[in-house]
Amino acid sequence: MPAHQPGRKRWRLPMNWLGLLPFLLFSLLFLILPTMHIVIGAFQTRDGSFTLQNIRDLNTGTIPSSYWISIKISFASAVLGCLIGFGMAAAVTFGAVPKWIRAPLLTFSGVASNFAGVPLAFAFLATLGPAGLVTLWLRSEFGIVLQRDLGFNLLSFWGLTITYLFFQIPLMILIIAPALEGLKREWREAASILGASGFQYWRMVAFPILFPSLLGTLALLFANAFGAVATAIALTGSALNIVPIQLYAQIRGDVLGNPHLGYAMAFGMIVVTAAANVLYIWLRARSERWLK
Repeated sequence: MPAHQPGRKRWRLPMNWLGLLPFLLFSLLFLILPTMHIVIGAFQTRDGSFTLQNIRDLNTGTIPSSYWISIKISFASAVLGCLIGFGMAAAVTFGAVPKWIRAPLLTFSGVASNFAGVPLAFAFLATLGPAGLVTLWLRSEFGIVLQRDLGFNLLSFWGLTITYLFFQIPLMILIIAPALEGLKREWREAASILGASGFQYWRMVAFPILFPSLLGTLALLFANAFGAVATAIALTGSALNIVPIQLYAQIRGDVLGNPHLGYAMAFGMIVVTAAANVLYIWLRARSERWLK
């Protein structure tokens, strides 16, 4: 009898991967392909030929200053978001506030961290804008004019920074709360047995362990603010010279616009946010190794 020759194995997609297909398709259509289109367009002329001029033009006009302002706003909102969010997360994690507040706070943080764009801009304009609720209340009840007496203008550096804090603080709470919960009680007890005070425990044990996670979260919050386009455009319009505003002016198709220069500006934003996210992932991995 002839020897049995097994047929070639057919390649089959595991059934547990089928659930990922919608996500992969969505990522391909709305993330990967648009990103590749931007990257390719940044190195093309209007007729489609290759050029580096668009990248060189990033150092001309007001583009460098717009990047610098965007970096400062992103850094300021990231630092403030980290400080305030860490304090709130530590309060609910270590019992400084009633336990029943924890669940509503985390639920609100999950919603607020994704609340951005036109709705967020409208909410702040209706609250702290020139005719906002708080602005009119301070003027009528206390005679305080925000811009004249306090120098505060919502359509300014600090105005946009405060607006970004609405989603920066909740994002910080969501990320740092699990890291705080990972601090083992045995470490605190061991430090106390050895005579360490609470301040010494945090300075010499807790903060060194949490530092990679804190620094990584700072990088993530920076990237989150730097890439926030819709909120900045809806809130400030052309009042603040930041990268998203100039990018929008370049690609919207007016006479002075240069879409490929806009692609180059978007490419620069991709590079900055990608670097921040890579730093976050690396530091997060180091922090998780310690907490395990």
